[in-house]
Parts: sequence; structure tokens; C-alpha cells
Amino acid sequence: MTNLSVRETSRVLRAAVAAAAVVCTVVACSPVSNNEGETSGGDQSAGQDSFGTPADPAAVKQGGKLVIALSAEPDALDPTLSRSLYSRYVFQAMCQKLYDVNEQAQVVPQLATALPTTSGDGRTVTIPLRPGVRFADGTAFDSAAVKATLQRHLTNARSARKSELGPIDGVDTPDAQTVVLRLKQPFAPLLGALADRAGMIMSAQALRAKGDDFASAPVCVGPFKFAKRVPQNSIEVVRDPNYYDASKVHLDTISWRILTDASIRAANLRSGDAQVADSISTQDVAALRQDPAVSVLQSQSLGYQGLTINIGNVDGVGTAAKPINRPLAQNAKVRQAFEHAIDRKALVDAVFNGLHAAACSPISPASTFSSPEAQTCPAHDPAKAKQLLAEAGVQTPYAVTMLASNTPDTLRLAQALQSMVKDGGFDLKINPVEYSSLLDEQDRGNFELLQLGWSGRIDPDANITNFVGTGASQNVAGYSNPQLDSLLTQARQSGDVEQRRKLYGQAVTVLQQDDALIYLYRQRNLTAVSKQIQGLQVYPDGVIRAAFAGFGK
Repeated sequence: MTNLSVRETSRVLRAAVAAAAVVCTVVACSPVSNNEGETSGGDQSAGQDSFGTPADPAAVKQGGKLVIALSAEPDALDPTLSRSLYSRYVFQAMCQKLYDVNEQAQVVPQLATALPTTSGDGRTVTIPLRPGVRFADGTAFDSAAVKATLQRHLTNARSARKSELGPIDGVDTPDAQTVVLRLKQPFAPLLGALADRAGMIMSAQALRAKGDDFASAPVCVGPFKFAKRVPQNSIEVVRDPNYYDASKVHLDTISWRILTDASIRAANLRSGDAQVADSISTQDVAALRQDPAVSVLQSQSLGYQGLTINIGNVDGVGTAAKPINRPLAQNAKVRQAFEHAIDRKALVDAVFNGLHAAACSPISPASTFSSPEAQTCPAHDPAKAKQLLAEAGVQTPYAVTMLASNTPDTLRLAQALQSMVKDGGFDLKINPVEYSSLLDEQDRGNFELLQLGWSGRIDPDANITNFVGTGASQNVAGYSNPQLDSLLTQARQSGDVEQRRKLYGQAVTVLQQDDALIYLYRQRNLTAVSKQIQGLQVYPDGVIRAAFAGFGK
């Protein structure tokens, strides 16, 4: 396996160590040392991180419209239902959370006023809330709104947050500025979950009025509020005068325009039709770095890109798994054969100019929860792949159809995989679809093999359990293994970092035996920004932070 070196992962993923230390303050973990370095706001070489720097208020104009060229259309703008990274870009501007992740990948208060306090048995978590805050519809942000949001996350039939929130048994509101979460058992990943979509608080009035149609007119607390959405074209938000920290907001409007072709996004940036372009193609990075009018922000992802195999999702995600009459679904040897047919390093070198890094695990090599067991990687071995297919009684070439996003970079990856796995006895067929359609198809179980990734979270549980735990809300594979469930549950309940590290190593071993999800690589978050813009930042969580940016004077 080609592991990420400490230098290559740089400061971003080492910051996960600091994040673990912060999380441990909530769950009584052992402290973890922080090994931070310096951050630069300017362009960096391929192996260094560049997050951007906060805007200097004296150097930024008031007003203006920021246009962001977006590589894929966000899914539902509903924190309970959303599953895509792209919706998180929009939420960052209009749906604040109880907690956020800062530049050092540390959890910090946002709509809360302090980190939670936890009882000695780890089963009662108390969160203090900001006073005097209003939603975009003018209603009060208070403990009742937090309770309504969390209960919706936990009970909505289509919720993508239920698994993330774990064993919450009840939500109490002793006063307007205090929320108390009662847990069935200790839950180490809770703080990390509340620093993402599970912690985005929605207007109770809007929830009552819109119900499951909340995404058509979402109402939260944020620097901006929802204005309009043109499907497959654009999303627009406008400055919210109700925002509690309105003096920090410089722009009038932010517009995300859906441009799936990376070359077109880069062209829009150069022409001035857009000031930001997300997910820059690795093919364009060198040229953009040479452009004096453009900065390239980059950070190593906390997540992964991988292949999900449908082994039991017949009636849709969240329903009971059922047998699928395909060798790929029925026999782990066929799935293991597919993994042995893949040369990860050759893949990232050829398709991504070596800017991304091979990965075989949902746990970053630089995470405090990593271990040799968590980084073990099945070797590229086409002969072994053919042997496993023969043992499974499968005739070769064995045809497999892969659902993939229709973006140029993804199609180049798919075509490289198609060529690569031939030597292992596979005939890979590619079915490209638009990104939001891909999300719908995966949820319905209308796929055999799926190429998709995850942008990553600071606690490893959020990169694993929701995707492979039995009945988990994003387990689109329909995968279930009681041994894995037991390991993940123990890791969720443990307050000891070393024990969690050991358990996650064991979990990766099980995952690689079953191969319902084959991890391929970790990408760099690459964002190009016009030098007209100040204050735009991209942190280790991969989210573009545009809410406090502005045009330079």
C-alpha cells in the first residue's frame, strides 16, 4: 500500500489529533497531544495545505454578489435529509450549527456558547445556547427549537441523521437557553455529530408549516437566508438582517451555479463570471497556480472515495436487507477479487497526476485512531483475483455494471478502473448519471456497484458506522455483519482512545473480509478563488466557507 506520509498529509490530518482531544472533553477520554504547525493563506505546493485567511474588514467592500461555480447539484436543503457535500456548502452560509469545526479541525461553539458538559456516567449532556438569536423568519432560536430539530432527526422516516445521533433517549429543555440530552449509554462521537448537519437547528415554525417539504424554503440561523433555487442550475441566498453577528457579513448575495465540467468552471473563473470554483480538476491545478489572478486553496480530505457494492438493498435504504441473486452480492470472494484487481497507486497517479493518495480504509493514516491494522491494504494481484473468481464458480470475464457521476473526472476514473480490472477477470460496464440522480438511485438500491465518496468527519465513527452499520441511515449497500456492529458499538461507547484505536483496526479487518465497500483513495480538497475575493476559506472538513468573504477594495 502507498500510505500518506506525515509530510504529505501535512497539518490538516494531524489536526484530527487535536480534534480527538476536544471530543474527549465531552466523553472523558484520555487527552491526546496536539502537534500543530503554521497555516499559510497563500498558494502552496502540492503537499502543503492552504485554507485561506479571514477577511480584513478594512480591506473589504460592503455589498456585491459572490458567484461560486459548483461541480454538482446539492441534494435536499434539509439538514435532516441531506447526504451530499455540496448541500453543506450552502448550509454553511444559512444554517448554523450548535458547534462548528475550525481551521485546526477542533470543535468550537457556534449556536452553543460553550462545549457541552457531561455527567460522570457519560449519559447526560448539557448544552448552553446563545441568547437573543433569531431565525431568518424572525422567530426565536431557543431550546424548544433545538428539541424540535433533534426529535425530527431521530424520528423522520427518511432521516440521514438518526445513526449519527446514536443513543439519544430524550431531549429536555429546563429553560430557553439550555438543552439536556439524555443518552441510553455513553456516545463518544456525539460532539462531532453536532458539529455537522445533526447540529443544524431549523425554525420550529417553518418545520410545522412545511414538514417534509422544508427543503423548498429552508429556514435556519445564518449570515444569509434562502432566496431561490432553480433545479440543476443555481441556488441563491441573500444577507439575513436578523443574523446575530450581521456586522461580519459583507456580501449581499451568494449564488452557487451548477457547472459539472471542471474545465467550464475554470473558464468561468478566468472570465470573471464566477469568483470561486470548487473541486478543481487535478488536470487544471498546475495552470491555475500559474494564473496571477487566482489562488488555489487545498487541504487533504478527512474522507475517502470508494466503491459500494449492493449486497442487500432491495427495497431502499433503511429497510431490511434481502438477498440479491448476483454473485457479486452473494459471495465475498467475488468482491475480494474485484479489490485485488485494483492498483490504487497506479489509479491515482494516472487519473489524478498523483495529487490524491491511495487509501484502503475509512480511517486516515494520520488520525489519532489509526493503527497498522487500520491501514492494511489488500495487494493488487490480478492472478489472485482470477483465482478467487474460480473458487466462487464464476465464469470470466464477469460482467459488473457501475453507477457513477457523469462528471469528466469521475468518468476518467471509471474508464481507468474499467481497463484495470480486465486483467483480474472483470468486464466493467459504466452507467454515468447526473449526481443528484445518482443519490436517488443509490438510496433506492437501483445499482450493482456504485462509485461515490464521503467528505469525512473528525471522529472516525462518522466515516464508518452510518455507512456499514446494520440498518444505518446511509447504509446503501444493505450490508449487515453482527461482528462489525459489535465492534463499532464498543468504539462508540468507549472513552479510551487506545481502546477505540484497537477496535477500529479490528473493524477494518472485518470490512476488508466482506468488501461491501472498497476504499480507493483520499482526495485533496482543491478550490480556486479569484484574488478579488478576501476571506473565503476551506477547512479540513472540505466545506467552502463563503459567508464572511467579500470583494477587496
